[in-house]
Amino acid sequence: MGQSVSAAKLRNRRDWNHRQRSKPKSTALICPMQAEETEELERSDTDGSSDFISDLPDECLACIFQSLSPADRKRCSLVCRRWLLIEGQSRHRLSLNAQSDLQPLIPSIFSRFDAVTKLALKCDRRSVSIGDEALVLISERCRNLTRLKLRACRDLTDAGMLAFAKNCKGLKKLSCGSCAFGAKGMNAVLDNCPALEELSVKRLRGITDGAAAEPIGPGVAAAALKTICLKELYNGQCFGPLIIGAKNLKSLKLFRCSGDWDKLFPLIVERVAGMVEIHMERIQVSDVGLAAISNCSNLEILHLVKTPECTNAGLGAVAEKCNLLRKLHIDGWKANRIGDQGLIAVAKSCPNLQELVLIGVNPTKLSLEMLASNCPNLERLALCGSDTVGDAEISCIAVKCIALKKLCIKNCPVSDHGMEALASGCPNLVKVKVKKCRGVTSEGADWLRATRGSLVVNLDINLDMGEHLDASASDGGAQDNGIEFPPMVGSQIGASSIASSSTGRSTSFKLLGLMSGRSFVACTLRRLASSSRS
Repeated sequence: MGQSVSAAKLRNRRDWNHRQRSKPKSTALICPMQAEETEELERSDTDGSSDFISDLPDECLACIFQSLSPADRKRCSLVCRRWLLIEGQSRHRLSLNAQSDLQPLIPSIFSRFDAVTKLALKCDRRSVSIGDEALVLISERCRNLTRLKLRACRDLTDAGMLAFAKNCKGLKKLSCGSCAFGAKGMNAVLDNCPALEELSVKRLRGITDGAAAEPIGPGVAAAALKTICLKELYNGQCFGPLIIGAKNLKSLKLFRCSGDWDKLFPLIVERVAGMVEIHMERIQVSDVGLAAISNCSNLEILHLVKTPECTNAGLGAVAEKCNLLRKLHIDGWKANRIGDQGLIAVAKSCPNLQELVLIGVNPTKLSLEMLASNCPNLERLALCGSDTVGDAEISCIAVKCIALKKLCIKNCPVSDHGMEALASGCPNLVKVKVKKCRGVTSEGADWLRATRGSLVVNLDINLDMGEHLDASASDGGAQDNGIEFPPMVGSQIGASSIASSSTGRSTSFKLLGLMSGRSFVACTLRRLASSSRS
């Protein structure tokens, strides 16, 4: 009997809500009978019969929480105990301030967030960081951890890393920077984490310099490693055994690591021939190293940043054998050791080239024309700090580069005449960025916009010549040079979807729709939360 009464109330509630939504708003007085019905229905809210969100399974509520921003998730966790529990159990990513006073809070934190798989521990460089005991506590409560990021945790030692590695054998990604543990701690991870796929190490203070340095790797992790990134290491070559032993390595990135890499690359390539990406920045490498790299026939991405001993001959050797090259970034550092000859070799042998970034390199119309003719898939081109790229070269690009979608020109002797050439060329062009080119005026950019309404034209005429060119990818230098080439999946981003951002319509509306959808969910949850508390 009670169930039938509740069901009747619920039906009355729904019918009444439907009538109220369908009625036009009115300022007329409510009759006494309507007032009594309203009071009765409002009372029925408090007995839980209309709390529809309580009927949602925990999994559905967790999915809703995962679509919210971190701030909204925190607000939702304050609604009730059930929401607090579900929000904590559905949070897989956590970032903590890893100061020493974190340790007593670890049990309560990871009792609530017991499903964390991705953890970041970051400490201010002026503060005392957590030590081994805290890291061991975390590892005991997060045995399913797959990703760990350590920043400035200077009080961690080799012993702490060993205990952590034994508890978190499923680790797939480790990134550590400005930490004080050394080779023993790194080897502990490599010996106990067979699923490790990505390793990033920056400024590891515990690694000793010189011949006395303990070699790192390969360990049981070598078979699974696919990405190794080493930055600012005094003796980065102590990772040589690891790199050589990582037979399935796909990506190798070396930034400002001391040592003669010409001696190591032949050994690396002899064992690891399947690398797809190699990034070298400010390391000691010459054409000898490039000749060894040329044996990586599957190479698709190559970055040569501030490696002045690399010349046209080395680049030609790579181009001749690495015919699958898709992305090539060169910062010649104004050394004039890579120019037309090397670029012509790339044009002759690398027809799949999609992205070319030249900084401090002086190509001429000869090499640019051959690149445009022989690389029909060239979609993204950046020319920065070149003394030889003028209006004639831009006109050549406009005529020949049919597939070009994005063009960046910085600090080159280009004028408004070059902009005029772009008005009638490059039919697939969707974005042009011009920065610090003295000859290009705002009038010329405006004319180009007016002529090609769908084309996005970004002009920065700031001529602060004190700013030097820097393509350091590790410090965001590519963005500093105005080179913004986000990954384009399968190179199938249509011109209309990108070009429409010039009018602020299509892309803006998509973004607005996404943001409004998330805000709608958050507002709905807050509204339901307030009604359940009332």
